[in-house]
Amino acid sequence: MPDKSENQLVISAIGSDRPGIVNELSQLIVQNKGNIDDSRMTVLGGEFAIILLISAPADDLVHIEQLLKGQEETLKLSIITKYTRPGNEPEKQIPYVVEVLAMDNPGIVYKLADFLSSRNINIQSMQTDRYPAPHTGTPMFAIEMIITIPQSIIINELRDDFLDLCEDMNLDASIEAAR
Repeated sequence: MPDKSENQLVISAIGSDRPGIVNELSQLIVQNKGNIDDSRMTVLGGEFAIILLISAPADDLVHIEQLLKGQEETLKLSIITKYTRPGNEPEKQIPYVVEVLAMDNPGIVYKLADFLSSRNINIQSMQTDRYPAPHTGTPMFAIEMIITIPQSIIINELRDDFLDLCEDMNLDASIEAAR
């Protein structure tokens, strides 16, 4: 059984955007012996969304979770928590960066995700953005993903298949080793 210090808690929170949210959450965590190991945060529309991975001894994690649940109203956040432990990769995974740019149309994320999942490729992170093209105002769509590719996959074949799919969808795309 792993050491108690390896216990981790994933915290997902969403609420109306306002200054000070990150300060309030990080203060609560650090004052209660927690450490932020990883995080993602963004503003979508007028809503602030954050996902944190924190670690602490088991008893302190339970205390932090209880404090967060008790402070939802004060923090003005909806909070969900889930206990986890460091992941184990059954097969060596190689990180790659995928970038895609196109005129916006429905189904782009779905088709790319379907292509990747059908090859047992995991999307570690993804960011999308919709914006008007500089001179024409045409709605554009950009995606940046970090994916992990099993080392058993031949990358040149994968890249060719991926770029063929993107060409069929009229997407400008690249897939390169992460640095």
